[in-house]
Amino acid sequence: MAESGGAVLKKRSAATARVAAQESDMFSRGETSLSSPIIEDNDVGNAERDDDESDALDDKTQRLSLMEEVLLLGLKDKEGYTSFWNDCISAALRGCVMIELATRKRIVLEPAGMRRRSLLHRKVICQSKTPTGDVILDESLKHIGETQPENTISTWIELFSGETWNPLNLHYQLKNTRERLAKNLVEKGILTTDKQNFVVFDMTIHPLTNHQAKQRLVKKVQESVLNKWTNDVHRMDIRLLSLIVLAHAADVLENAFAPLPDDDYDLAMKRVHHILNLDFDVEAGKPEANPVAWAVFSTFTK
Repeated sequence: MAESGGAVLKKRSAATARVAAQESDMFSRGETSLSSPIIEDNDVGNAERDDDESDALDDKTQRLSLMEEVLLLGLKDKEGYTSFWNDCISAALRGCVMIELATRKRIVLEPAGMRRRSLLHRKVICQSKTPTGDVILDESLKHIGETQPENTISTWIELFSGETWNPLNLHYQLKNTRERLAKNLVEKGILTTDKQNFVVFDMTIHPLTNHQAKQRLVKKVQESVLNKWTNDVHRMDIRLLSLIVLAHAADVLENAFAPLPDDDYDLAMKRVHHILNLDFDVEAGKPEANPVAWAVFSTFTK
């Protein structure tokens, strides 16, 4: 026979009471609930480590080379190309190449010697031919390592820019540098690729998609000469110092300072000029200095 409704309710109540009693007994012994498992501390730690590893991976994929940073400062956000009137950025990007190779310990300057030759007269020596993994840097390193006799910093910048009257030196030119750097930024999710018609020709453009990445870059440049400024430039990271000097040489530093209030803008430019007016030969001779970087600075301010 079917059980009555009252009997069923009584059985359910009894079962619920038994479960409650079991849970109460388990809690009194410090054990977990039947229905609500407790998350152990090591589980939380593992989750935090996973988050940290994910953040580190994101940082790695977003890490930009010095060339990419200078180009990103020069690119118009919506239009996706640099100013047609800017004829400085090409040479500045080649200067970035030399500093990148130096910071990665691939090239050095020959010693100044007893006669204390100036930075602009010292030759570039290939310290290591180990590839860097960057196509543009490895192409440049190959040229430097295979060329005898050695050249100075300023000569290499001219050769990489294609500024030579000797047709035998045209093979040194780093072709399509801006386009290749823009494609790197596309792969890193900062730019995208599109086409624009200019009546007589079509041009590939790379509009900005990751505005946060550029804002971080602009903020880094602004803070370096404002609230994080140090009177001793050797206390500044050499890559950041190089970014300031070469962005100025590329005529794109103004893009980073344009949003600043007038007082901050004046202060920022005053400190940039302080850097540019240093005696680069003296600074290059100080401990922990990078002579290649100072030679590049000297090339663009001579």
